[in-house]
Amino acid sequence: MALYSAAAAVLEGLERGDGGIKSLVYNSRFPHVRQLYALVSETLRYSPVLEKLLAGAALLQAEKKLPPQLAKVREAEGSPLVAGPGAAGPGSPAFPQVLVYDLLFGKGLKCGGRWKALARRHRARLEAELARLKVQQKVSRNEDLLAPAQAASPGASQVPRYVRVNTLKTCVDDVIDFFKRQGYSYLGKAASVEELRVLSGKKFMLDLHLPELLVFPPQMDFHDNLLYTSGHIILQDKASCLPAFLLGPAAGSHVIDACAAPGNKTSHLAAILKNKGQIFAFDVDTKRLATMNTMLMRAGVTGFQLTQQDFLTVDPGDPKYGKVTYILLDPSCSGSGMVNRLPREEAAPSAERLQALAGFQRKVLSHALSFPALQRLVYSTCSLHREENEDVVHAVLQEQGSAFRCAGLGGHGGTQRRVLRSLALTLVPRRRLVNAFPSWPCRGLAAFPGAESCLRASPAETLTHGFFVAVLERHGEGAAAPSSLPVAAEENPQRREGTEPGAAPKKRKRKKQRVK
Repeated sequence: MALYSAAAAVLEGLERGDGGIKSLVYNSRFPHVRQLYALVSETLRYSPVLEKLLAGAALLQAEKKLPPQLAKVREAEGSPLVAGPGAAGPGSPAFPQVLVYDLLFGKGLKCGGRWKALARRHRARLEAELARLKVQQKVSRNEDLLAPAQAASPGASQVPRYVRVNTLKTCVDDVIDFFKRQGYSYLGKAASVEELRVLSGKKFMLDLHLPELLVFPPQMDFHDNLLYTSGHIILQDKASCLPAFLLGPAAGSHVIDACAAPGNKTSHLAAILKNKGQIFAFDVDTKRLATMNTMLMRAGVTGFQLTQQDFLTVDPGDPKYGKVTYILLDPSCSGSGMVNRLPREEAAPSAERLQALAGFQRKVLSHALSFPALQRLVYSTCSLHREENEDVVHAVLQEQGSAFRCAGLGGHGGTQRRVLRSLALTLVPRRRLVNAFPSWPCRGLAAFPGAESCLRASPAETLTHGFFVAVLERHGEGAAAPSSLPVAAEENPQRREGTEPGAAPKKRKRKKQRVK
């Protein structure tokens, strides 16, 4: 019953205001953080409905020893039966809604003992109350009971479910075929964000910007899907895919992921590198690194080294990092851009906290830029605040003098031609912008000259989490020859000219592992 207890403890912490859902989950010491996070998220999403069911069925009155919040969570198959430190016991006021969620909305109770017997004893009454509630609200599906404001936090209801194909194990075409066999309908490559906005049912598309990203309707859940559990797909928001994609390290490169856990971006870097090269990944939390190691192994990532160390203490002069030419820096931030499909908002950070975060971010960005062989760095946050984004980049660029510049849409020098192929844009500096594809709609705030080179993302405009990305490149003495940003769309074997995603490619150099 460890998962029940851990989930109840997180729910209690949220009620008390002890922290956000992510911090409480990671600090719970429960070994399967993704499982716990998904459980708490779904319990919160259905909480208003569960409260009505519990009240209508009078379950709490009939079972005096059953605490209110347990009825909201679910036990997953194979979970440990011993509760870890910090878990809430059966007497916790956060304990009832656990059982009812799994009984009615999950995949059925997997626990045993008296709690399972208790839930089954009241099953008929609860199912009758659920049916009555559906009739009352004139709906047929469980999800239709959720009002938009209850279904998710503001903006989350319109954010699709993004699925990144793990090209270390499979290819886009095989994953599309797999979902087709499961009854999903593939609609081809999206031509606009608006097409993604109206996805519904079991329909899905290929993203218009990122070549290995499939897009499904918002509330689709693939945590139990074979492709996810085997590491063939990664559930990752589109905005979170941008940093590794825009860094675009060449195969064989040495790369640092400075604040790496939980590891989605690290696995994306490995896929871009095609497992050729070396990734040095740092994080200060032992538990997060252990979870990350499991995730990377499942994804088939090789050539990585995980280190429990504060990146600020890493010596740029260490010969081990002498060949590091790319750094992905996604430091701790306020998280104000995360929508997380949850029904409650976290308090906005105070001015003092923003100032403290920005100070740390400037320090870690300056440190990253001090690695001697560095040629390109991506700085990203899941924050909406200018203090953590444009202001940090501007301050550090001023400190660095002319050694680094913002890359992306900007170009300096009358003869230099830059190509931002990752977003299918061609830019002739200072002269004209040729739109081969629609441009990324959100640019950096006008905090300093050139800030428009930075990218922003938001639920309303890009159908993603709120995000910020800046690409910095070395120029002048010691710089590498001018290079374009990622050419992933052209390098991807599924994107050959004349080949439509979802159709079998004419020829493949290497047979990928196929999931049946």
